[in-house]
Amino acid sequence: MMKIVNAMPGLGKSLSEQQVRDFLARSKLNLQLGTIDEKGEPNIHPIWYIFENDRIYVATSKKSKKAKNSLRQKLVYFSIDDESFPYKGVKGKGTVKSLEDINYNVKIAEKIITKYMGNLENDLAKWIINEIMQGNEAVLEINPKFYSAWSFA
Repeated sequence: MMKIVNAMPGLGKSLSEQQVRDFLARSKLNLQLGTIDEKGEPNIHPIWYIFENDRIYVATSKKSKKAKNSLRQKLVYFSIDDESFPYKGVKGKGTVKSLEDINYNVKIAEKIITKYMGNLENDLAKWIINEIMQGNEAVLEINPKFYSAWSFA
């Protein structure tokens, strides 16, 4: 069961657990990933994602600031929100780990790419998959601890 809090008490509407699940699963908006760097400074990173089995998955270069920050702190914040009226969104906090099974990571990356690009038949998709197979790209699994949701629909 998801822990969901109303992001804007007294404004807008609360979202049910099923509405949060549907929003996370269907949204093609970027996830904004919040991390803390080695100096203790916040960073925001837009990234593609998928929501599956109550987890959020992202793929990024192992050398990226978002990967390094996430794995050092083991904690991230995230937000997916529609900036067009009627405003709607989900944000939260979760623990993060890097997945090591390359075959599984390829499957996750293929789902992410297909969600945002429609298919795997383009140069960017092929490059991302190749980077995962070479061990250069990480798939991060975010285990959300809570969600904060809002809707003005």
